[in-house]
Amino acid sequence: MTTTNPTRRALLAGAAALPVAALIGGTAPARAAAPIMGPTTARFNRVKLGGFEVTTLLAGTRTVPEPHNIFGLNASDEDFAAASNAAMIPTDKAQFFFTPTLVNTGAQVILFDTGLNPDGITAAVEAAGYTTDQIDTVVITHMHGDHIGGLMGDAPTFANAAYVTGQTEFDHWAGAGNDNFEAKVRPLAEKMRFIGDGGEAAPGVTAMAAFGHTPGHMAYMLESDGQQMVLGADFANHYVWSLAHPEWEVKFDMDKSAAAATRKRMLDMMATEKLPFVGYHMPFPALGYVDRRDGGYHYVPASYQLMMD
Repeated sequence: MTTTNPTRRALLAGAAALPVAALIGGTAPARAAAPIMGPTTARFNRVKLGGFEVTTLLAGTRTVPEPHNIFGLNASDEDFAAASNAAMIPTDKAQFFFTPTLVNTGAQVILFDTGLNPDGITAAVEAAGYTTDQIDTVVITHMHGDHIGGLMGDAPTFANAAYVTGQTEFDHWAGAGNDNFEAKVRPLAEKMRFIGDGGEAAPGVTAMAAFGHTPGHMAYMLESDGQQMVLGADFANHYVWSLAHPEWEVKFDMDKSAAAATRKRMLDMMATEKLPFVGYHMPFPALGYVDRRDGGYHYVPASYQLMMD
C-alpha cells in the first residue's frame, strides 16, 4: 500500500474552496435574498418578411377572471374544462395581450391598430426604436376600444400619419352613437381613406374581409419578395379556445355565426398554405402558424423561421 502526501498547491486549493468563516472559526452571515421581481415580457419582437420588417408591439396585458363567460358561450362547463386542461391552462382566469403591429416596408412605416391608450402605444413604439412622428400610416382593423384607444389623447398621437380603415366598419360605428368612436375616430375622419375587401392599404398590404367580430372587421395580407403573412387582428381571440374550437361563440363577436364562419375560413386557409400570422390577442409575441389537429386547429408559436437571412 502506498500513501500520497498532499502537495502545497492541493492544500491551498482545498482551503480556497472553504467558506471564509470556516477558515477563521466563525459563522458565515446569511445572504440576503434577491427581491422577487415578478413576471415580465419584452415590449417588441421584430422579424423579416421579404423586404419588410414586421414588429409586434406589446401595448398592454391584463389578467381576466372567468374566461368561460367570454369564450365558448355555447360550450358546456365540462367541454370548456377539458379543452383548457388539455392545453394546461386554467379555467378560472386568462391572460389577455394587446398587440399592435408595425410594418416598415422600406418606403413607409405602417402601424396596425393602436392599443388601449396613447401612453401604452407610445411606449411600445419607442421601445421598438421608432417615434410616433415616424408613423406614416395608421391602419385600423376595426373600432373596438382596445384597437382605437391610442389614436388620440388631447391631440392625435401620430402627428404625421394618414389613416386607412374599412368603409363598412367606419359606416357602422359612425351611426352607432359610440363614445369611443366619437372621441378617437371622428376627429380624424378627414385624414382617413376607406377601403373594402381586396383594397390596398399600401403596396404589399391588402385588405381581407373578416366580418363577424364587428360588421366590417378586416384582416390584412402582407406580401414582400414572394413571402406572405396574415395580420389577423381579432378573427380569433384565444390561441386555444378560438383555434381548437372555432365554432365556440365569443362574447365580443357582434355576429357570432358570421365570426365562427370567418374563423374556420381563415384557419383553413392559413393551415393549407402554411402562412404565418399575427393575432392581436395571441400570447406575445403574437406570431405563429396554424396546424390541423384532432379535427380542429392548433396554434404553433413561431420560433426562428422568420429570423433567418
